[in-house]
Amino acid sequence: MSEPLERIAAALERLAPPPVPVPDFTGAEAYVWHPDPDRLEPVPQVARVDLVQLIGIDRARRTLLENTLQFARGHGANNALLWGTRGMGKSSLVKAVHAEAVAQGLPLVLVEIAREDLASVGRLLALLGARPDKRFLLFADDLSFSHDDTQYKSLKAVLDGGISGRPANVILYATSNRRHLMPRDMIDNERATAIHPGEAVEEKVSLSDRFGLWLGFHPCSQDEYLAMIAGYCDSYGLAVDPQQLHAEAIEWQATRGARSGRVAWQFFTDLAGRHGIAV
Repeated sequence: MSEPLERIAAALERLAPPPVPVPDFTGAEAYVWHPDPDRLEPVPQVARVDLVQLIGIDRARRTLLENTLQFARGHGANNALLWGTRGMGKSSLVKAVHAEAVAQGLPLVLVEIAREDLASVGRLLALLGARPDKRFLLFADDLSFSHDDTQYKSLKAVLDGGISGRPANVILYATSNRRHLMPRDMIDNERATAIHPGEAVEEKVSLSDRFGLWLGFHPCSQDEYLAMIAGYCDSYGLAVDPQQLHAEAIEWQATRGARSGRVAWQFFTDLAGRHGIAV
């Protein structure tokens, strides 16, 4: 090859480096998908809480765990949309049920994909589908789409469409603060301004309909909030006078203006730090 051609080839490699080889999925339990170049980055330690510490979401916890174990064992299972109040454990539950499946010795690998990378999901599915010996839980966290966002069309193909369909060894769990993954005012605006409002709205909301399993997460009561904190105290062996604990926890949530699992954990983190306990 002549020197000019060698320089051109080197420049092209710098612009579009070859993709990193697909891992053998034995070095980690979880991976994060990155496109351009396509690669799966292993996560040495997943940030998560134990399943038993997720209090106040018993029905969702039981349902998602059963669905996950069915899939991990090679049986029928549904894609799942976890929607509702922020901070109530949607993402934590996905990671916790994955941990439970792994603890039972099932070959389930967690793969996280960011919303902005959904356009590349077809290439990811091709890679995962080529490993039928593994089961993959594809996790899309905190999904939402604006009126001019076309990324949701890529997600539709994963859920239900496309000529090739979704590989049998891949399931999708997504979390969102919105039941239909779209802002309510955007859906109402489509109804009001579209020439064929029914068709316009259907195009937007049909995405959430493609999830076979919907799990709603709603604001917790004060008793549930306090029970979450008590559960964390038990798990970490922190003994505090119950009356003092309740008074401090209620004051903490008043300053935050909200009650949720996230607020409960933030209070416990502060409490543990004051008692010299690492979390």
